[in-house]
Amino acid sequence: MSGDTIFALSSGGGRAAIAVVRVSGPAAAEALTRIGGAPLPGPRRAALRRFCDPAKDAPIDQGLALWFPGPASATGEDMAEFHVHGGPAVLAALWDALAAIPDLRPAEPGEFTRRAFEAGRLDLTEAEGIADLVAAETEEQRRQAFRQTEGELRRLYDGWRDRLMALRANVEAAIDFSDQELGEDPLTAAAPGLAALEAEIAAHLDDARRGERLREGFCIAIVGAPNAGKSSLLNRLAGRDAAIVSTRAGTTRDVVEVRLDLAGWPVTLADTAGLRESRDEIESEGVRRALSRAASADLSLVVFDGALWPQTDSQSLALLGDDALAVLNKTDLLPGPTPAAVGDNPALGVSCLTGAGIEALLETLAEEIAQRYPTGGAPALTRARHRQAVVECREALARAIAGPADERLAEELRLAAHALGRITGRVDVEAVLDLVFRDFCIGK
Repeated sequence: MSGDTIFALSSGGGRAAIAVVRVSGPAAAEALTRIGGAPLPGPRRAALRRFCDPAKDAPIDQGLALWFPGPASATGEDMAEFHVHGGPAVLAALWDALAAIPDLRPAEPGEFTRRAFEAGRLDLTEAEGIADLVAAETEEQRRQAFRQTEGELRRLYDGWRDRLMALRANVEAAIDFSDQELGEDPLTAAAPGLAALEAEIAAHLDDARRGERLREGFCIAIVGAPNAGKSSLLNRLAGRDAAIVSTRAGTTRDVVEVRLDLAGWPVTLADTAGLRESRDEIESEGVRRALSRAASADLSLVVFDGALWPQTDSQSLALLGDDALAVLNKTDLLPGPTPAAVGDNPALGVSCLTGAGIEALLETLAEEIAQRYPTGGAPALTRARHRQAVVECREALARAIAGPADERLAEELRLAAHALGRITGRVDVEAVLDLVFRDFCIGK
């Protein structure tokens, strides 16, 4: 761990009633007493202090000082906190005072959390959970991130690693003491345990990427013929005028995206150009992008014009399937009741003009997401690096199960355990530390 003492604003930027500036490292006590006066506050007790710039002998603010002696602190080092009024001028003055103290420097992104990891206060999955918790926009994202900060993934992977290490120990004992009577052949005895563990890991991987999808968000493309009401539907679902609505065909040329919280899921709605043949080069590119977005989206809403019912366009019909819902818009203009189906797909009737059917559509979308990516239950993979390591672990186990019961079996078990250890940081992971902490905010 670096011998530097670091400081940063740990609360949000901009004007606020209260701002928290955190200091961590061997000079934290000196920084607190030079700016806030001696003696140090009692450990983990707030003390009202008058903060001054020692270099200028000028007052800065009056606020709370807190002292967290290491190793019983968030970073494992001595830590201090200044709770001041959150105005830009106050923070600038405090920043200048801290920067003038020898051996203090501004923190880099994620450096506080990285020091906590290096001090053994948390593992890599818990550190990543903290980053996800800070970035969480919806309730389901918050729940998943909080479960990870509490060590849910660490306990799962450490449990698997411990089982692998025990199996490896038995196998190596059988190899090292093959000339002695050890009872049941440990190589044979390891087979059921290996098979059971491989099955658990396979089930963990076969999760439809629900954890990663929850972190990244669910994409819904709105597609259909010109003037079917795609932009109006986007505005209704978003609750605001995000896209231009016009009776003129071809108004939407590029993809218009809107983020929303749908039953705790982060969802990106993408309004696309109307599907039709066109000699206009720009509109043709818009149609190409619409079809591309429909192909890559998690779900498509294929919108049909109720004013033209029962006439439907072939391009829109071709997009219906398992990953698409048929939405019949302009039900207020239908000559009769809303039809039960469009083609072979159930029809979801809405009127973007009156708002009829919009709530039911939102409920259907929430149900679709919940069915595809159920939350709760076993902990989910949340990052590509986790998945890659677990895949490597499973591949090593598969080779161990299929291969001969000799020294190569022990080596495959070592490789499998090493892959799991990389996820939590229980093995040398210097190569992945920058990748893990680079996306943290300053002061975390």
